[in-house]
Amino acid sequence: MSDFDSKASDWDKNPNNISRTKAVAASIRRQIPLNEGMTAMEYGAGTALLSFALKENLGEITLIDNSTEMTRISTEKISHSGITDMKALFLDLENQNHHEKYDIIYSQMVMHHVDNVYAMLDKFYQLIKPSGYLAVADLHPEDGSFHGEGFKGHLGFDLKEFILKLKMIGFTDIKHEICYLINKQISDGTTKEYPVFLVSAFKER
Repeated sequence: MSDFDSKASDWDKNPNNISRTKAVAASIRRQIPLNEGMTAMEYGAGTALLSFALKENLGEITLIDNSTEMTRISTEKISHSGITDMKALFLDLENQNHHEKYDIIYSQMVMHHVDNVYAMLDKFYQLIKPSGYLAVADLHPEDGSFHGEGFKGHLGFDLKEFILKLKMIGFTDIKHEICYLINKQISDGTTKEYPVFLVSAFKER
């Protein structure tokens, strides 16, 4: 069982996950002109908190995650809610192909777990339709205390470097803001503040 498989059943019970998701959704609405005709894909969707927060602003939504338990819970939530224009797919997008295209792709707190961030951003670009959008919420640079010892991912992102990657790939009209502050108790018992940014970008053609 993966780390996220083991966390899936309690994910929606964490008030911090709920409040962060609400803040990220609000930031996406501020930066991107969403409409009900837009097809969407959430990458690393987890239990679909963000997509449920945005579902009234979008059309069909595809949830992609490489955790079987997260995908199972998303599927159950969709079924119980009676929503007909949302589906969950178990897919390792880092290592598998996907050919459906979308008007918008978004993620929250996922990219710091991705090995090759530039390659994933380029894959997003290929999956976004002309005049489509990307929105990514993630951590500003941190000292390693957020996840603690043994974490193999990225310790947040320098926003200037992240934006430069987006520009090199071909994205334009890039916007960004700090959308949330995570207050988290770390291993020494103290509480630290971790800023979360939301960066959005436009694919012209």
